[in-house]
Amino acid sequence: MTWWEWLLDVCGALLLLCVLYGVGLIVRRRLLSRDGGTFELSHRLRATTPERGWVLGLGRYSGERLEWFRVFTLSRRPRRSWRRDELSYDGRRAPAGTEQASLYPDHLVIRCQSPDGLVELAMSVSSLTGFQAWLEAQPPGTDWNRTKGL
Repeated sequence: MTWWEWLLDVCGALLLLCVLYGVGLIVRRRLLSRDGGTFELSHRLRATTPERGWVLGLGRYSGERLEWFRVFTLSRRPRRSWRRDELSYDGRRAPAGTEQASLYPDHLVIRCQSPDGLVELAMSVSSLTGFQAWLEAQPPGTDWNRTKGL
């Protein structure tokens, strides 16, 4: 086998891996959507540098939890998860500076408080409406005095 035949085989194998990865991402998104509607939800993992640290992802409501999945991974497990009774809505703002290029188009940055501290999410206006309704629709017996910022 000559060097160019070997190179052609390697390129073909890499192309096959890229196609399989793309198909895997599509199948994963379908499987996640099957268990409940998903929506585009970015999460700021690192807040140490202003306007940086954003990771694109998908959000899904699963009972009393909001689950966050990274977009470009094949894992079916959520990377982060927040309980409804531990989150409080703190406000929203438009993306600033480099955030506009890091986030999905027309998304707003949402600030929430949790026992672990500040949580910054980015979602569309329609997803924000659903998020606020989900936060407010707490089950019977909820201590409404504890929930602030709605």
